Amino acid sequence: MTIELLVPQEKYLSAGVHIGTRNKSGGMRQYIYKAREDGLHVLDLKKMDARVRAAAGLLSKYPGERVFIVSNKDNAKAPIQKMCSLAGFQALVGRFTPGRFTNSAREDFCEPSLVLVVDPASDRQAVKEAFEINVPVIALCDTNNVTRYVDLVIPTNNKGRKAIALVLWLLTREVLKAKGQIASDEEFAAQPEEFEA
Repeated sequence: MTIELLVPQEKYLSAGVHIGTRNKSGGMRQYIYKAREDGLHVLDLKKMDARVRAAAGLLSKYPGERVFIVSNKDNAKAPIQKMCSLAGFQALVGRFTPGRFTNSAREDFCEPSLVLVVDPASDRQAVKEAFEINVPVIALCDTNNVTRYVDLVIPTNNKGRKAIALVLWLLTREVLKAKGQIASDEEFAAQPEEFEA
C-alpha cells in the first residue's frame, strides 16, 4: 500500500526540499535517499512527508500562544510570520537573545510548550534553552545538521527560500486540518508562494 504524499512529488521537487548538502551528520543518515554524482545528498521525500504529518499532529495539540516558531534566517521570516498569522502560533524571528526561554526576569521572557526551529545550527541557542526547560523541539534539518536536542526531525532543505516556504505552508495546512479549522486541502486558500520571503 503506497501512502499518497501530502502534495504531488513534482511540487516537492520544484521547491527543492529534497536537495541536501555535501555533508551528512550521523543523525541525518537515516533520512538520506542517495548521494548524487556532484556530491550533494538527496533526502527521502516519503520520510520527509511522514515527518511533516507527525509534526503537524504534535503542533495541533498545543495552544497556539505557547508554540514558538524560531529562526534568525532572513529567508524564513516571511514564511514564519505567515504561518503564525494563520495558525495562531508565536513568531520569534531575527536574533534569539540568550535567556529568552530561561530567564524569567527578562522583559521579553517567553514560556513555550513547544518550539519549532527552521535550522538547529543557526537557531542553536533556542534549541539549547528549550532542552534546558524540557520543552519538545521540532526542527527542519538538512543533511548536515546535528540532531542533538531535537525531538522531531523534519528532513528537508532548510536553506532554500522555496523549500522553507513550502514546508511551513504544508505544516500550516496540516495543523489547521488537525485542529478542525478546515475540512480539506481545498479549503486552505493560502498558496505556497504567499509564504515566500
